[in-house]
Amino acid sequence: MATPLTPDPLLTALRTEGVTVVEVGDWRTHNRDHKGAWGPVNGIVIHHTATTGTRDSVDLCYDGYDELPGPLCHGVIDKEGTVHLVGNGRTNHAGLGDGDVLEAVVSESALPRPTAMDTDGNARFYGFECVNEGDGEDPWPAAQLDAIVRTSAALCRAHGWTAASVIGHKEWTNQKIDPLGFTMDDLRARIARRLAGASRETVRTASFPGRDFFRTGTDSPLITAMGRRLVEEGCAAYAEGPGPRWTDADRASYARWQRKLGYTGDDADGRPGPSSWDALKVPSSS
Repeated sequence: MATPLTPDPLLTALRTEGVTVVEVGDWRTHNRDHKGAWGPVNGIVIHHTATTGTRDSVDLCYDGYDELPGPLCHGVIDKEGTVHLVGNGRTNHAGLGDGDVLEAVVSESALPRPTAMDTDGNARFYGFECVNEGDGEDPWPAAQLDAIVRTSAALCRAHGWTAASVIGHKEWTNQKIDPLGFTMDDLRARIARRLAGASRETVRTASFPGRDFFRTGTDSPLITAMGRRLVEEGCAAYAEGPGPRWTDADRASYARWQRKLGYTGDDADGRPGPSSWDALKVPSSS
């Protein structure tokens, strides 16, 4: 049981996990709080949109429709792996579900089959809609599944939850079939592996060495450690390496990392800054 994250800590959690984030409209204050409680929160519900196209799906989840006003979730995860934040607070995503399922999520134990509709899920769960037709045939690209894993892990880490706190809509109520096209057990296993690997908290990370460190001629094991982390995050632009000498390939790779964090323009020029460096969690080379 936890207090919901406010917008800035939510953004930090997602970007630290390497999630590419787009902020949509006034998402920070866009919610249904006037209709009921928001929090304490206990977990995350994953949905599919049953729609096609990023723009239309994001617009639908932001605005909702006559019978169900928006926002319809906290974020929309598109097929390219970008998370579009559309709400913060209570959103119309989970609806009524089974209180026994909530108890299992709270205790992080095996989920019972949902049968009752006696508990307000909108008050107790973050919700993420994933762009997919939901017919069992529309593919789930690797980048999209990776973003679902990273988003879930980010919130689990922020609240001290395990992967057992992540459920599908169909596990909350027997009135829904989403998400369709992958199994929640497989997804939770991937989230658990990521959380286990995030014992980067137990690895001493290198302090930001200053902007002047990253220039032609710099030769340091720290550059190699940075490059390896960029490779792990899928941001490599290296033909070979990485190595200890700062090169154009390091700069191009780091620019990919900055863009992955959501930075644009001069903020994504490939020159490390303190915030993006802290998010990368480069192990200390000493």
